[in-house]
Amino acid sequence: MNRELYNQAKQAAEEIVAAAGLQQGQILVVGCSSSEVAGGVIGHDSSVETAEAVFAGIYDVLQEKGIFLAAQCCEHLNRAICVERAAVPGAEIVCVVPQPKAGGSFAATAYRTFREPVMVEEIKADAGLDIGGTLIGMHLKRVAVPVRLSLDHIGSAILLAARTRPKYIGGERAVYNA
Repeated sequence: MNRELYNQAKQAAEEIVAAAGLQQGQILVVGCSSSEVAGGVIGHDSSVETAEAVFAGIYDVLQEKGIFLAAQCCEHLNRAICVERAAVPGAEIVCVVPQPKAGGSFAATAYRTFREPVMVEEIKADAGLDIGGTLIGMHLKRVAVPVRLSLDHIGSAILLAARTRPKYIGGERAVYNA
């Protein structure tokens, strides 16, 4: 396993969990281009070994805290989500199994690793990590708020992070509970 990628992913996960105040049972969505992490072009240089190192760093942090990981597939699978069944009770399951070249190495690693993996079309996660420009925004609850981490890359891939907060409804005189 690439120890440097593992450590970078672990640090990013620890920081987003803290910044977002994630609690047991909440969901972190991750989109990861192993191609970009390894210095290639998104969608063209998928690497299972790279994905495994990044996945392990993130998953170790989340497992320890009881937070669910939702792994976003690539556009070939319409950015479907691989997640533990316990995270999405009653969700409509879709019939697909991600592969390194169809879904992405990160999602394929998640599917192989999770105890009871299921695939869903969409999810509303509490926070997210976008590793390599994978466009996770469609899977975040409203309202997404950017989070600046101490890292801005994992490997060669740009790292972006977000947390969510409840919507503010009302005018300037409204009282908010967030």
